[in-house]
Amino acid sequence: MTLAKYLIGITLASLALFSCDNSESLQQYLVDKQDDDKFLKVDLATSLLQNENSDFTQEEKDILATVKKINVVAYPLKGENITDYQTEKDKVKSILAEEKYKTLLKMGSNNRGATLKYTGEEDAIDELIVFASDEERGFAVFRLIGDKMRPDKMMKLMNSIDNGDINIDQLSGIGDILSMGTDSSAAKK
Repeated sequence: MTLAKYLIGITLASLALFSCDNSESLQQYLVDKQDDDKFLKVDLATSLLQNENSDFTQEEKDILATVKKINVVAYPLKGENITDYQTEKDKVKSILAEEKYKTLLKMGSNNRGATLKYTGEEDAIDELIVFASDEERGFAVFRLIGDKMRPDKMMKLMNSIDNGDINIDQLSGIGDILSMGTDSSAAKK
């Protein structure tokens, strides 16, 4: 009888250990890279995206209220980090290949591309992720965290950028992040 209790205890402990999810989440990956100097990071509250002269409709205000925060982590290719580039890129791709990340869009060619993924429901997105890579410049992960974001409504919000209602100055350097890669000698000229 004592042996049976002992075996049941070991079996339950083994099941607990092997059933744990050891996969890394995107959030954990981004947090882990906060102190890594090879990565460039930007965390931005959406309230900072509003111009003082913004002329939002009530619908646009409601849409913007569904987006809580934007995280960006980029890995620009530079001489000293080229060897780690593929490893880091593969880690992100592996994380985004998990079942909980659903694909909205994929585009690109052999040397560059972008994937748009999300978590939540198609009409109530909690997290929107853009993973973009360029074999000459590096990769970046853009993560929008929100509450019940809707893709169709987000497209309407994009019109606010065209109208100048959304201040993208805080994000203007992000487009240049990847250009700091292997072509940095051209930027110095």
